[in-house]
Amino acid sequence: GVSKRFGDVAAVDGVSLAVGRGEFFALLGPSGCGKTTLLRLIAGFEAPSAGILRIGGEDVTGLPAHRRPVNMVFQHYALFPHLTVAENVAFGLRYRRPALPRAARGSRIAEAVALVRLEGLEARRPHELSGGQRQRVALARALVLKPQVLLLDEPLAALDRRLRQAMQGELKALQRTLGISFLFVTHDQEEALAMSDRVAVMHRGRVEQLGSPAEVYERPQTAFVAEFLGMENLVTAVIVAGVVGGPGGEGALFLRLPSGAEIPTPSGAACGPIAPGETVRCAIRPEKLRLAAAQDQAGPGFPVTVEDHVYQGASTTWIVRDRAGARFVVTDFNREPDRAPGATTGRRAGDAAYLCWDPRYTVVLREDGSKPS
Repeated sequence: GVSKRFGDVAAVDGVSLAVGRGEFFALLGPSGCGKTTLLRLIAGFEAPSAGILRIGGEDVTGLPAHRRPVNMVFQHYALFPHLTVAENVAFGLRYRRPALPRAARGSRIAEAVALVRLEGLEARRPHELSGGQRQRVALARALVLKPQVLLLDEPLAALDRRLRQAMQGELKALQRTLGISFLFVTHDQEEALAMSDRVAVMHRGRVEQLGSPAEVYERPQTAFVAEFLGMENLVTAVIVAGVVGGPGGEGALFLRLPSGAEIPTPSGAACGPIAPGETVRCAIRPEKLRLAAAQDQAGPGFPVTVEDHVYQGASTTWIVRDRAGARFVVTDFNREPDRAPGATTGRRAGDAAYLCWDPRYTVVLREDGSKPS
């Protein structure tokens, strides 16, 4: 029930969730959704307007930041430029009470430096390090205090793509080694899906959906989650009943699109209870769709016209439209050593094609954007 208001704005609005011991948990959402404010509430940098925060069962709602069993890694690391690596790592130990003996402090620093693989760089200053090394110093400084929970506020955002991907693996391995809870804030869906055990997708200060990476990716509960996690194909449809002798027979349900095309509904587990005559929205991931030649109409689908394509190395994105003008995005992975998109298929803008997919991959949402329950 945690909330945080800034004047009339509810930055965090009645959030309730539990992060398990030793869990890698991601708060995912766009800028302004409340994820960083929630992290700062847990850290003690902000006081909640309402609600209770517990760590290890202990109510820490009124505790100042320095008395909470947490530590934080900031987006831009917040290293002290005039201090060496070892001095940066040791900084928090200066204020630990009771104070550690000098020998124990030195041992703790060496352990933290080794944990993030910075041995031999203890005497360097931040400007003498690469971006990845500075990020490791920030991690070591947080871990040297042995927190119960490590809070990470988009710590990989400043790194280039290749280094960011390498650090994702390192962070996950480090979390497994330490066995402590990591609470990770990011706006990058790939980052959240690759690293976390569970994901909370936030929107307008609330948790829109909570689940495993596969659950939120494959089975979004709302239109916002579907669109934020890359379900670019979100179209309105009407539920219609099958006809005796027709495909599926009496009692079968279909999704009738604005173009008049009828697609079988997915299984009940995928879409919840729906009834004939109901207007719904159906979402399909681009990589689940398949473009076939117009004459090769195999399976459920409908005719489309190719509008454009974007070559992206590992894949080609095709933009197509149906007879009603509805736009669909199709991801086609480049498994063949083609020199250019369409070199094998001969597909070009203006060509007719057939769009099809397995009905199991359709996610049905109510007209208000929620999932039938």
